[in-house]
Amino acid sequence: MKNADGVTVIRNGTVIIGTGVDPIPDGLVVIKDGRLQAVGRDLDLSDIPDNGTFIDARGGTIMPGLVEAHFHPTYFNVAALEDLDIKYPVEYVTLLAANNARLALECGYTSARSGGSLFNIDVWLKKAIDEGLMPGPKLAASGREICGAGGLMDWNPEFRKIGMEGLILLVNGPDEARSAVRKLVKDGVEWVKTYPTGDAAAPDTNDHHTLCMTFEEMHAVVQTAHNHGLKVTGHCRATEGIKNALLAGYDALEHGTFIDDETLDLLIERDVPVVPALYFEQASIVHGPEFGMPQSVIDGHQETLEGGAESARRILASGGRLGMGGDYGFAWNPHGDYAKELEFFVSYVGLKPLDVITCATQTGAEITGQDNETGTLEAGKLADMLIVDGDVLGDISILQDRSRFIAVLQNGHIRAGQLA
Repeated sequence: MKNADGVTVIRNGTVIIGTGVDPIPDGLVVIKDGRLQAVGRDLDLSDIPDNGTFIDARGGTIMPGLVEAHFHPTYFNVAALEDLDIKYPVEYVTLLAANNARLALECGYTSARSGGSLFNIDVWLKKAIDEGLMPGPKLAASGREICGAGGLMDWNPEFRKIGMEGLILLVNGPDEARSAVRKLVKDGVEWVKTYPTGDAAAPDTNDHHTLCMTFEEMHAVVQTAHNHGLKVTGHCRATEGIKNALLAGYDALEHGTFIDDETLDLLIERDVPVVPALYFEQASIVHGPEFGMPQSVIDGHQETLEGGAESARRILASGGRLGMGGDYGFAWNPHGDYAKELEFFVSYVGLKPLDVITCATQTGAEITGQDNETGTLEAGKLADMLIVDGDVLGDISILQDRSRFIAVLQNGHIRAGQLA
């Protein structure tokens, strides 16, 4: 993805650096050849060339581009778990994924980490975005996901004989877990997504307090993935599953829902980031009935929401790291609603807007592995930015309104927004 040429100055806005430090009122950002040259207030602009570009932030907000840290571009209006593996052929899923990637960028998300993919599409989606063939967030790609046989993601009965190959690699024991990772190595993924625990979506067999993989399987996944330079994350709700993931050496956790004191101490000691994905739970509770969601499932989502919110508060208060991202692509939680997660963490979880922005920028970039280049507005980094007509810290819900985006920049290029 080529950097923009020339010099651009963004002025007349409050600058959010992304590290959690106080914002800079009436700040300036100078971009040269796609990288941040200077960020601050009262900067000397005397050496700006005559052909330099000036962007007026209109008294609004100048901030890092957002990071969707649990992104499923291959999910589209999923109304039941079965929709994930038999609803559409690979050709159409690829087109849907490309459309979802473009939408995410238009929503201000300049980077993302795949949270699991159908048919290895995300690996090739990343390549197409990186090579400038199509618009989308800079993507850290995962592929098919790994789950124990009979676990949460193994829903096709044996008599159907159709398997789960497009979405899930099912394993029985550590040897099969190693084999599954080796397939993903050949596929070219960066992240290996696993299912250590169940979820409220399967209350009868694999609910949010059950395990879907053994510790030995999880350890085999990590050992094999790390040997090949890959990172490992997992859908972790049950307390024991969170603990197993940390002891096995996972690099990140999805959800981290029911965390106890012992597990929290281990999380902080290892400094493992967590992506709670809480707005999905709220959307399931509010909109589940209209999609025929059983009450037992809705009740499970309510318990998950309350437990997850408490865990998120405790993790951040203890010095841990949270990323923002939220299982978008379900019928009741559609693509394009990504920034609802940010408002929810303010209004329901009770975090400060600046802390949520830090989670959605700096920590997100750390999770994607792009933090040396993106995630904060610091000199030397790439100009991946969002310029918003409005006070984001005063009303974080503004980030849900794409019509308020003056510009979305990647590598200094304006990719979306009013100026695109």
